[in-house]
Amino acid sequence: MFTDEYFMKLALQEAQEAFEKDEIPVGCIVVCKDRIVAKSHNLTETLNDVTAHAEMQAITSAANFLGGKYLIDCTLYVTLEPCVMCAGALNWSQISRVVIGARDEQRGFINKNLALHPKNEIATGILENECSAILKEFFLNKR
Repeated sequence: MFTDEYFMKLALQEAQEAFEKDEIPVGCIVVCKDRIVAKSHNLTETLNDVTAHAEMQAITSAANFLGGKYLIDCTLYVTLEPCVMCAGALNWSQISRVVIGARDEQRGFINKNLALHPKNEIATGILENECSAILKEFFLNKR
C-alpha cells in the first residue's frame, strides 16, 4: 500500500522541476486507486499564463486521462496549499481528497474560510518541512 508520504515525495519531484525552470516550486500529483493519473508543476512563467498553477494543470491532465470532468475517487497531492482559484477548480472537479504539504497562510484557501466539495477530505502537513524548504530556497535566491 502506498502512503501519503510516498506520493508527496513525487509531488516534491515536480516542485523541483518547477524550481529548475525558475517557476515557483509547487508540484502536484493526482492518484486514482493507487495509480498516478496526472503530475504537474507550476507553469505560469513558461506559458505566460497566471492560471497555469500546478493544481490547474493536474486537474486538466487527470480529467483528460480519465475521460471525464469529475475526479471522484482521486486524491490530489500538492506541495503548497491551493489558492482560492485552485480551490474553486478542485471543488468543481469533485475530487475526493486533497493532501497538502505546506500551508500558505497568506494566499491559501483555508484561511479564506472557503470549503471544497462537501464530500472532500483534506489532510495537511504531509512532508511540510520539505515542502516549505524548497519554497524558502527559491525565494531566498530571488532576493
